[in-house]
Amino acid sequence: MKEPNYYIPERGFTIPVGEEGFTIYYYAIMIVLGVILATAVVYFLFKRRNIPGDWTIDLLLCILPIGIVGARTFYCLTDPDVGMRNWLHFRDGGLSILGGVIGGALGVILFCVIHKINFLRVADCLVPGVILAQGIGRWGNFFNQEVYGDAVITDPKWQWFPLNVYIESVGEWHPAFFFYESLLNVAIFAGLFLLMWKFLKKPNGLSFAGYLFGYGTVRSVMEPLRDKEYILWNNISQIVAILMAVGGVVLFVTLILLNYKKHGSLFGAKDGEPLAVLPKLYSAEERKKMEETRRRAERAAENAAGKEDPPEQGKGG
Repeated sequence: MKEPNYYIPERGFTIPVGEEGFTIYYYAIMIVLGVILATAVVYFLFKRRNIPGDWTIDLLLCILPIGIVGARTFYCLTDPDVGMRNWLHFRDGGLSILGGVIGGALGVILFCVIHKINFLRVADCLVPGVILAQGIGRWGNFFNQEVYGDAVITDPKWQWFPLNVYIESVGEWHPAFFFYESLLNVAIFAGLFLLMWKFLKKPNGLSFAGYLFGYGTVRSVMEPLRDKEYILWNNISQIVAILMAVGGVVLFVTLILLNYKKHGSLFGAKDGEPLAVLPKLYSAEERKKMEETRRRAERAAENAAGKEDPPEQGKGG
């Protein structure tokens, strides 16, 4: 067996806090990095799609806590060895990306209710950031030496990273599934971001449909090939992934057919392209400034009208 051709880092590092110190795990660092980059992506797409950029923080505050709760709950419900009794033991590991997606979707619904905005319009801006964050977060599995393929690579000529990964706990080489998924997620991100940035005439929801199909397909293919330790109860993750992929196709077809029925074209509109100009939304601060500007203009118009009216002339005696 060939020795690893790369440095195998520790799971984290410890900072001197208290008597025992506090360990910061690289898995957590990768998740935080993914969230930061996803937030930046959403901010730029919000601006591109005529949504106030400062609503990005509102969206983050809606989806992040609910997404974390969803990720942990899904994992605990589908892993009998953990169970809901250990729900609070986050630092022992155990978050499901699919559960996070479900929880995050609920957070988007909450955001849309608060700001009175179309769900699909927001989801289109969000999912490119989400798939990028998922691609980056997968590198947390590298530091934890988890989520690898079930097959054992015995031929030394294939024992090299990143094609395959050496797992210290078993002393074997396995397919580096986390790397494959990370690469595919970043590729999906590039396609979705290009779609959102370049094609302003598309119906709302196509990016969301692309995410459901792309990520669902990747997970449904890779899930059964993982090491059995990382396959959740009754292959539930694969079932959810397949439903996501099928749902993405159904949503895509439905959206373009509805757009054709309404506007005479699969994308945009046949006459005048009204969908090329997305309705502009304004933040509370922007609306306040607009109201002040309107009032100043009204006062100026009233003052001008008062100066133009000639005073009444008195009658001669």
